[in-house]
Amino acid sequence: MNQWINYHHLFYFKTIAEEGTVSKAAEKLKLGQPTLSAQLKQFEDTIGIQLFERHHKKLVLTEQGKIALDYSKNIFRMGSEMYEVLHDRLKPLKPTIHLGALDSVPKQIVLQLVKHAFRISPCQITLSEGKSDELIRELTAHRMDLMVTNFLPAGTDGKGLFSKSIVKKNVAFYGAPKFKALRKGFPKSISGEPMILPTYDSRLRQDLDHWAKLNKIELNIVIESQDVSVKKLMAINEMGLIPTATHTVTGQILRGELVEIGQLQGVHEELFLITAQRKIENQIASKLKDQFSV
Repeated sequence: MNQWINYHHLFYFKTIAEEGTVSKAAEKLKLGQPTLSAQLKQFEDTIGIQLFERHHKKLVLTEQGKIALDYSKNIFRMGSEMYEVLHDRLKPLKPTIHLGALDSVPKQIVLQLVKHAFRISPCQITLSEGKSDELIRELTAHRMDLMVTNFLPAGTDGKGLFSKSIVKKNVAFYGAPKFKALRKGFPKSISGEPMILPTYDSRLRQDLDHWAKLNKIELNIVIESQDVSVKKLMAINEMGLIPTATHTVTGQILRGELVEIGQLQGVHEELFLITAQRKIENQIASKLKDQFSV
């Protein structure tokens, strides 16, 4: 049988979490500390979850407490909005969605994803970029709705996560026009040449290492970066060759800034959309996961 949430208790919890201590929250709520502590204990007992850990007289939110705080903020924000809308004081807020993308994901893919979200519904979008482990933590804590990545988490890191492939393209080496002669004798011709490679946060890097080993190619790495824009800029300035999918360098090829040296057999760049299991889904994120592809 589902437990009913006592919204007085939920509000007390939210205030304690935001103030940091029971004493400060009690002062703000104009309640006695023992009364407020008892209400918090009753709330935790009702939902069967420990929301705080106590460290040196200070309350620290547990992981589940952080999730509960996010929900409580949304609940009371929506309650305030409902009141204002009913009294014709405010237009309903747009739905929101928080999207995350690895630094290595091409910006045009992110742009296409945002455009598709707007086609689904007028909305307010928050974009975050970063490393895989940082974004996965935000996703599993339900502080992010959808993530674009080229690396699927495995083991316990992937528990409760769902993925969908949105694009899979062949990878080739590209370089400034001065490297054009390396087309002859590829792939042996690029052995020992300066290379600008992704870091090991990318699945592509592991596939490149395997490809190089099979083909006995010496990877002369001069720069490692996850930022696609940085890698393209370095390649244009003749600092080395970059391995990437064609759609990430189309503009540079058309302008003559980069040329294709040769394609890598068996090496692909694949991008995925990842969502975390949750009881209340973000509807825009759910439709994006079902509909979006490149």
